[in-house]
Amino acid sequence: MLQNRYRIMGTLGMGGFSAVYQARDMHFASVTRLCAIKEMINVSSDQETQDLARRSFETEASILATLQHPAIPDVYDYFSQDERSYLVMEFIRGKDLEATLDDRRKMITQEEALDWSKQICEVLIFLHSHKPKPIIFRDMKPSNIMLDQRGRIRVIDFGIAKVFQQSGVKGTMIGTEGYSPPEQYRGEASPAGDIYAFGATMHHLLTMKDPRMQPPFSWQERVLTEINSTVTPAFEAIINRCLAYRAGDRYADGMALQEAIRLLEENARPAVSTAPPVSSSEVSTAAPAAVAAASAEQAKTQTKSASEFDIKPLWTFKCEDEIRSQPVVGDGAVYVGAYDNNLYALNSKDGSFKWKYPATDGIGTSPFVYKRDVFFGSADQNLYCINRRNGRLQWTFATQGAVYSSPRAEFDHVFFGSDDGHLYAINASSGRLLWKNQSHSPVRSSPLITDEFIYYGTEGGYVFAVDLRGKVKWQFQAKRAVTSSPVFAEDMVFVGSMDATVYALDANSGWAIWRARTTRPIISTPVVNKEVVYIGSSDGKLYAFDLFNGRQLWAYETGGQVTSSPVVLDDALYFGSTDGYVYSISLKKGKLRWRFKTGRYVVSSPAVDKTTIYIGSCDHHLYALPK
Repeated sequence: MLQNRYRIMGTLGMGGFSAVYQARDMHFASVTRLCAIKEMINVSSDQETQDLARRSFETEASILATLQHPAIPDVYDYFSQDERSYLVMEFIRGKDLEATLDDRRKMITQEEALDWSKQICEVLIFLHSHKPKPIIFRDMKPSNIMLDQRGRIRVIDFGIAKVFQQSGVKGTMIGTEGYSPPEQYRGEASPAGDIYAFGATMHHLLTMKDPRMQPPFSWQERVLTEINSTVTPAFEAIINRCLAYRAGDRYADGMALQEAIRLLEENARPAVSTAPPVSSSEVSTAAPAAVAAASAEQAKTQTKSASEFDIKPLWTFKCEDEIRSQPVVGDGAVYVGAYDNNLYALNSKDGSFKWKYPATDGIGTSPFVYKRDVFFGSADQNLYCINRRNGRLQWTFATQGAVYSSPRAEFDHVFFGSDDGHLYAINASSGRLLWKNQSHSPVRSSPLITDEFIYYGTEGGYVFAVDLRGKVKWQFQAKRAVTSSPVFAEDMVFVGSMDATVYALDANSGWAIWRARTTRPIISTPVVNKEVVYIGSSDGKLYAFDLFNGRQLWAYETGGQVTSSPVVLDDALYFGSTDGYVYSISLKKGKLRWRFKTGRYVVSSPAVDKTTIYIGSCDHHLYALPK
């Protein structure tokens, strides 16, 4: 018994300076509340070693106590007793990835590795964007990554993590041989070092060859695609870049790595298949009448030729790079940003050019028209205010991170998020800061503004509700990133998450009223129409859920990921897919009305006026399509 409270029940692991035990917290006598207790044993006679071990323990305790992320164990308590120090943590049921690998008879597949990789990226993004300074894990390896009973990644053992110091500040070599990057042997730590350890971890898992048993930095001798047939050259290229000898040749941090994996998955989707029948899994969860109707309608769809569903654009406009953001329509003009760094203003009737304004980096946000101006953010870390009649710059506001959160304006202020981890409120006329709210992770979700509150999601997995002064009223934690933007209806806030779940939250308290699952992560923003919530998923489907209970009504399957956010016009729903098509389907039954093929994947979301659908494509074109 420790502290007259924690009864030791067994040993979970042993290390050089420490042991980890399973324990029961006896303060909860009527229930079995388990916890994990890490014990640091200071038995060395060498004072320097004792000091190092003690600092390691104190570092782990102080870092873990301040970190709130679903993949990082919670800390309950810590204390010292005799020559030993103890850290009381959340008990995680599951196995680490090294034990998982040892139990496998077959190779781990690329699909499994990608799922784990995306979850690890979210942890690295959280750590590397930590304020005031990034946190470097420094010891990523399979044995320090747990897979819990729900299949979620949990990162453990922060004993040698450290707050990032500027380059040129060195320490002692620390980490695990085989997984540590070359510069860490010289005592240099940076986010790029964690990227190297990630690459080494994935290489080990996919090849079943332990790098600790191989010559140092000999990755090129163990070619992934030759050892594991499920690994594609594209994924191998990502891992090889992670394992670059020079830190500058790797991905800079978790955010850059996440983007590379996202692009790999987008490009790997299969060719389009139109309107397949409703699957058996959908039948079990959908309303019987709605499923029967959707199945019958989709069966009719399959009897028609593809040409019956194809349409021709009213006009097209070509940019110099991809269009990923949603255009906006107003007063006879269409405004759209592109990755060629330009915001374009076009005539909405014929697509003729009016003006353009250049940022200094790509534009992934959707512009927002407010009074005489149009606002947009850029990866160059700035928010821009442009006079929408002549395209002249009114003002800019600089943040400390790329701006992928689309701005929203109300009450003469502009609200938007930044990758620097803040939500900003800016005076719409002058560009002066009113307030900023610290969110502890990048904000890529676009804010929802009501009369009382502002709602937004973060890459750390939180949904925040703040008042108009920037004070937090409540926060809700999903299991993974919330890039989707919230929408409001019937005193509820609806939002999707990378944990493949749609959440309906009470707008006043943040309590989850219902949850609805898809089979892959959700980036798409929902739209609500007549007591139905519509949202896309990267599993390739557009879903319809009952507004009040989350029951699935129907799902329409495309041949690619649906990261595009749907919009409603009259009795139809419009959205894009990475199969390259823009779709129009009926609201009630999910029946295909028409589709339009672009030259590349469509991650842009459509904008609509009374008669026309405007949407961009990664083929560099903006299309105007008849409704």
